[in-house]
Amino acid sequence: MKNGLEDVIAAETQLSDVNGEAGRLIIRGVSLDHLVSTATYESVAALLLDGLTERHFGPAELRDWLGEMRVRLFAHVAALQSDLLALPPVDAMRALIARLPDGEDFEAALRLLAAPAVFLPAILRLQAGNEPVAPDASLPQAADILRMLTGRMPSAEQKAALDAYLVTISDHGLNASTFASRVIASTRAGLTSSVLAAISALKGPLHGGAPGPVLDMFDEIGASENARGWLGRALDRGERLMGFGHRIYRVRDPRADALKKALRPLVLVGQVDRQRVELAEAVERAALAVLRERKPDRPLDVNVEFYTALLLDALGFPRESFTGVFAIGRTVGWIAHAREQALQGRLIRPRSIYVGPVPQAA
Repeated sequence: MKNGLEDVIAAETQLSDVNGEAGRLIIRGVSLDHLVSTATYESVAALLLDGLTERHFGPAELRDWLGEMRVRLFAHVAALQSDLLALPPVDAMRALIARLPDGEDFEAALRLLAAPAVFLPAILRLQAGNEPVAPDASLPQAADILRMLTGRMPSAEQKAALDAYLVTISDHGLNASTFASRVIASTRAGLTSSVLAAISALKGPLHGGAPGPVLDMFDEIGASENARGWLGRALDRGERLMGFGHRIYRVRDPRADALKKALRPLVLVGQVDRQRVELAEAVERAALAVLRERKPDRPLDVNVEFYTALLLDALGFPRESFTGVFAIGRTVGWIAHAREQALQGRLIRPRSIYVGPVPQAA
């Protein structure tokens, strides 16, 4: 028995491989470095779903179908009453997704790929006191998400940055939310049920609910010269440094570098606060130095959350929405794993070891 299922093999997959020792991520046979520099959301979605539904398609076809589906799903935004809008964005988004029918076919998958992209921007606008913006079926998914969020067409750099983010987080091995998706899929409950289970796992602060606090850390540090002292005091209090350390990676998270690179065009055209980026880089340097001194036996390096926070903030997403944006990108991975489990796997039913009291013999 291994607490947390550490190193337990629970599935065979062709979808992604996370090599924690080498700091390498492969998605369907393509390295993340290559994928993030060449792919769009639609192309990585087509790559992940290839052969897992009854319909074969390429990125161009998927882009058209997603656009049409976003328009159809916008009708569900009318169900966003005040009680739902009082919830955190990811919870309100989950509630709207729960309205969608279950199914295991391509139509069900397409609905779920489009749904969070439509629902989250609408929720954020309504919570800010603005009217939702209807989808534009002619746009690719990343561009339309930003247009629905802000009410204006994004720049080419902004669209490319969100595409890079969605590609980077599309899949990542058998993490907690993906495992939850596969468990539900093994019961044949349907893809909507699998995605709802995955979102519920993702929102936990030990999984996908942590990028927002990275910005809180930057706010508290304030200036580069304060970084080392602030970080040292945080460690003295026994606090975790947000954006550092990962359950699998023993070296730098390759997704952190992919997102740091995606930020550069925004900096060059003045679409991100350069001082904020410089502060983040100073915090990164100081944190790595302090962690090496304080925890020399623990391999702690930058993880995906660190530059996720900067990137999504630069694109106009409020920090309380970051988990929901993560779900937009990861849903394709959840669906791919759910289909792979349904097609190739069995009902997931591990055993437990009973350690409770035993009744007295008569």
